[in-house]
Amino acid sequence: MKRAPALAVLDFDQVPAGLDATDAMLKKAPVAFFRSGTVTRGRYLTLLGGTPASVAEALEEGLSRAGGHVLDHLFLADVHPRLLDALEGRRGEDGTGALLILETSTASSAVLACEKALKGTQVDLVEVRLADAGLAGKGLALFRGDLHELDEAIDLVRAALSPAAGLSHRILARPHDALARENALGTAFAASRFVDLGGEETS
Repeated sequence: MKRAPALAVLDFDQVPAGLDATDAMLKKAPVAFFRSGTVTRGRYLTLLGGTPASVAEALEEGLSRAGGHVLDHLFLADVHPRLLDALEGRRGEDGTGALLILETSTASSAVLACEKALKGTQVDLVEVRLADAGLAGKGLALFRGDLHELDEAIDLVRAALSPAAGLSHRILARPHDALARENALGTAFAASRFVDLGGEETS
């Protein structure tokens, strides 16, 4: 993927409108990259990147074309490079420290939350998932860091998101070693494995 300063995210409530709007956006402006496709609950998700001018122009076209079928959208003129890494599937370090789990009702809101946390605090983005299997259209992000940094991150996210974003979160100050190791590999149940903890067993 080309590195580009600006990013747009659009959550569509139906596939035909999403495909049509994405086609119109790609024809409207010379964006550097895009990713789009169906996600859970019959939705369609599109990400576009490029120069701020081209992405803004494409986004405006997409919003106009889709009419009332846009559940949520986001424009970032100067996206954090670590966020781009995470959107490409690159996971953060399997480090130590407290763990922040953050959930939103849309992918756009999750991306905005990640951007605010990364730019405003010294936290590491471990994972971001956007409306994939098992999330029912929601966004999910995990952060690692010192407890006071994670507290600051969630304050920044709360201030940035509207009530419609459906933000929920928890901070694990001292996550269990086994849980921390497994979450560093991914939070999806389909990719998880049985972990032998050596505890009691019955015969």
